[in-house]
Amino acid sequence: MLSSALDVRVCFAGDSLVAGTGDETALGWVGRVVAAGLARGLDLTGYNLGVRGATSVQVVRRLAIEARPRLTAAEDPRIVVSFGVNDTLPDVLLSVPETLGALRQAQHRMAPVPLLLVGPPAVDDDVQNLRIHDLDAALEREAALLGIPFVGVFAATAASEVWRRPVREGDGFHPDAAGYALLADLVTEPILTWLAAPPTSPAG
Repeated sequence: MLSSALDVRVCFAGDSLVAGTGDETALGWVGRVVAAGLARGLDLTGYNLGVRGATSVQVVRRLAIEARPRLTAAEDPRIVVSFGVNDTLPDVLLSVPETLGALRQAQHRMAPVPLLLVGPPAVDDDVQNLRIHDLDAALEREAALLGIPFVGVFAATAASEVWRRPVREGDGFHPDAAGYALLADLVTEPILTWLAAPPTSPAG
């Protein structure tokens, strides 16, 4: 059982997949992670800062404004960021360096608050998935250089019909409750292990 005597407060910042769009239970993966943390003894408060349609640059632009008042009083403040799908949309197409720059900015603007990055999941478009695959790999490399824990979900969601079917039958991007439960299964253990560990300073 994980436990922490500290007041842990976490902002989950990102896009509609962070917000849990499409989940008929209104939990998304963030709600499920927070519930699991509470069940395991963490003194955890979670804030969902997901915004539909947000790119990495937009997420980071508003991050400090939205996160700081929620984390100021925390004994152990943390931030989980997740973005990338909207960066790869045909009518947006941010470059990989732009997305990596947003990650660096997130760390710089929120220092010394520790960050964890959840990579982008698959969508129902094979061409866009190629772009997401490449971006996911680049984000993993950049996160390692910055000392930011990275949790990849692209390969598992691309291979799972629990994820792909509701995405395909829906709007092409968002799953149903079962899909979000799958996503939560992928990220819960690494996120809660990170939250239960003593905070560390960012690299560099």
